[in-house]
Order: sequence, then structure tokens, then C-alpha cells
Amino acid sequence: MEGRRAPDHTGHGSRRMTVATHSSFDELTHELGDWSIARSDLDAASRDRSGSQGDGSADLVVRAGSVEEVQATLRFAHTHGIPVVPRGAGSGVAGGAVAHPGSIVLDLSRLDRIIEIRRDDQVAVVEPGVITAALDAEAGLHGLFYAPDPGSVSISTIGGNIATNAGGLRGAKYGVTRDSVLSLDVVLADGRLVTVGRETLKRVTGYDLLGLFVGSEGTLGVVVRATLRLLPRPVAVSTVAAYFATIDDAAEAAIAVRASGVRPVALEIVDGPTLAAIDALDGTRLRDRGEAFLIAQTDGYAAGIEAAVIVDVLAPLATYVEASDDPVEGARLMTARRNALPALEVIGRAVIEDIAVPPSRLAEAVRGIHEIAARTGAQIFVFAHAGDGNIHPIVVVDHGVEVLPPYVARAVDEIFALALRLGGTLTGEHGIGLLKRDWVAREVGSDIDALQHALKNLLDPTGILNPGKAI
Repeated sequence: MEGRRAPDHTGHGSRRMTVATHSSFDELTHELGDWSIARSDLDAASRDRSGSQGDGSADLVVRAGSVEEVQATLRFAHTHGIPVVPRGAGSGVAGGAVAHPGSIVLDLSRLDRIIEIRRDDQVAVVEPGVITAALDAEAGLHGLFYAPDPGSVSISTIGGNIATNAGGLRGAKYGVTRDSVLSLDVVLADGRLVTVGRETLKRVTGYDLLGLFVGSEGTLGVVVRATLRLLPRPVAVSTVAAYFATIDDAAEAAIAVRASGVRPVALEIVDGPTLAAIDALDGTRLRDRGEAFLIAQTDGYAAGIEAAVIVDVLAPLATYVEASDDPVEGARLMTARRNALPALEVIGRAVIEDIAVPPSRLAEAVRGIHEIAARTGAQIFVFAHAGDGNIHPIVVVDHGVEVLPPYVARAVDEIFALALRLGGTLTGEHGIGLLKRDWVAREVGSDIDALQHALKNLLDPTGILNPGKAI
């Protein structure tokens, strides 16, 4: 705990609101158990994994240890018109947790209790700071699992997943975070605590405010407790891995798997350059088998039967196919997909993009991304949640590059335009954050854009909750 640190007298200009220049911060900090104005703490709390630097750092970081401290922080900020940036693990890649001078970072990572798991109801009640993988592991002790499986599963928090409506590798069968959220306790901008949703599988009373808060990126309220749906842990899992001559062939194969009638848990593709990066990281020789990789997993009592169907679909299209019912071998095969982003981050700074298109347009989208790379000169790697059309084009630049070259912005803009042209969306699971706001109105249209701002103004009339994000 940092407690009451001495005021920072280093001087950062009149824009900065610090404990030294805003004495009413004392009104808040005396209600808190853990807070800081140390420069290193402020800098660390004002960034996320996107690499966006903002224009400085927040003035205060509050490490909330209770719901009451969250309420106190928001009441204070609402009264004084001070922006508040909610934060979990900072693993987001869209700038959703970037804080600016004059703001308070509300760090929720200390609210990390798994309050209860009710096996008969197949639900978990958790605080927002719970790490996603930790919840899944705890559920496993009860014969259950938590379905959302983002790539950041080992570091991301449930609160952050809810804020962005995170998806992940199991989305092809089990959907995204919204599909696993039953109810939320939310602190509104003025400090009121409300509950949206119910701890039931069905509910139609009133408007769907639960759906409104999931994916709102901390701009409408701060989640302090969630009741989440769990599922029975599968009795069996089968894995199919295949390699292809081109990434376009892999994308076409993914479409064929969807048309087969099998609904795989995961259906992922990785392009050749990414395979080469994984080989460099892991010492493997995956790219020798093809220029693209597809992996599918099935689960449940029919896992083996469904995997056999997938093998039959892929065999005529692929250069190499292997399948396994062994969980250890399946995990090894899946490592190639899970290591895709870490491998790219070794070779350079990764600008992580996240579009989604109708699954039938997947191959067309991948071809379009390759054309954009050739036209702009950007080094773009592609992997995707092919089962639901969610594509991650990753632009890689040299390490140490802080200001991205203009060609990167051109490439990213063309990728966004391609997604919209194909009937898709700017983001499938990472959120809009700070980095994609300029494109929102182009996707949703002026009428819906105005309606979104009206909803924001209704729930946050003073505009303090994560301003400049999401809409």
C-alpha cells in the first residue's frame, strides 16, 4: 500500500490536476486503503498492451479493495467532474485503459475473489479482478469450465473480458463473454450500485440492460461483481491439425468445415509467415508442412465422431492432416495457435488488429488483407478464429518504433474499410477503445452513433467514465 504519499512538486503544467494542486483529493483518499501518486505507479497504470502512449499519465491511481471504495471514487469524481479510467490487468490492445493527465485510474485488480461456485446451478459469482484462467481452473475442481477463452486467458481479468465482450479460441461453439454473463453488479457514474440481469438462464423482464453493459468498455459503469454461466467439463476432446499450400486454401477449408454440419469448439487458421515466427520461437518446423495451418477441436461424447468428419472434409484440400484424441497431444497441437502472437512480439512491435466478417467471406477477407500488405508495404501476419469469422491481421514494425510509420496507418485504414465492405465489423472481441473511435460512425451510421451518445449521456451525465473510448 502506498498510502498518503507526499505531494508531487515536480511541476507538470497547469493541465495537470495533482494532489498538490487539487486539495479536495484528500476528501477521497482518506476513504481509501490503497492509492498512489508515485510517478512510476501513475505511468504504469496509464498504459495498456496497445502501446498507445496518450499525452501523459493520470494524477492518481486508486487500487480499490472493496465495492465501497469504487463507489467513493466515482461519487468524488462525479461531483468534481474528474475523468475515471477503470482498469483490470491492462492486457487490452485497443487503448481502452489509456489514461491522460487530470484523470484517476481505478484499478480493480485487488477485487479478485471467486466468491462462490454453485455446481448445481452451474454458475460462478466472481469479482472483476479474477484472472480468466484462474476461474476456469477453479471451475474444473467442480467438474465445470468457463467457456470464454481469449488469447490473454492467463493474464486478463474477468472485468476486462466483460468490458470488451472478449471472445477467444472456443468462440466457434460457445460464443463470447456476453453468452456467459447472467448478471452484473455495476457502480454507476454517480456512485449508485445497481444489479442488471438475473441469476437465471432465462429472463425477459424489462429492457436488456445487461447486454448494454457487457462490451461498453467502462464508459457506462464499473462492474464490481459478476454471475457467470459455467458448463460441464467435456468428457473428451479431439484435435485435428492440417496444413495447406496457401492461406486462402485454409480459409476455404474452414468454410467447408462449417458447412459439414459439425460445430467445432475451436476452428483456427494461421498463415505461413506466422508459422515461421512460431518455428523461430519454439524450435519447430511447422512451415515445412505448408504455407498455412488450420486446427480444429471437438468436444463431448461425440468428439471422436465429429473429428473424423472434419478429417474427411480436410483431407482432399490439405497437404498434411493429423488427428488425436489424446489431451496432451491435442494441447501440443494447439500450442501452434496459442503461440502465434507471442512469436510475433519477439520479432517486432505488433500492432494487433481485430476485424470480423461473415464466415462465408473469410477467404475473401484474407485475400484482401494480403493485397493490402503488398500495396502498402506493411508486414502483415494473419491468424483468425475462422469458426466465427474473427480475423487478426497483425502489422509488425521494428522494436523500438514508438511513432508508427504512415504506411501502417494506411494499411490499418484499408483493413477496416475491407471489413465494412464485406459486411463485417471493426472489432470482434478487442473493443474500440481509443484507437478505433474515428471509424465507429462509419460502421453504425449517424443515427445509431447519436443514439449511443445519448445513452452515454443518460448514464454518465458528467462524462467522467473512460471518456474518449468506445463511441
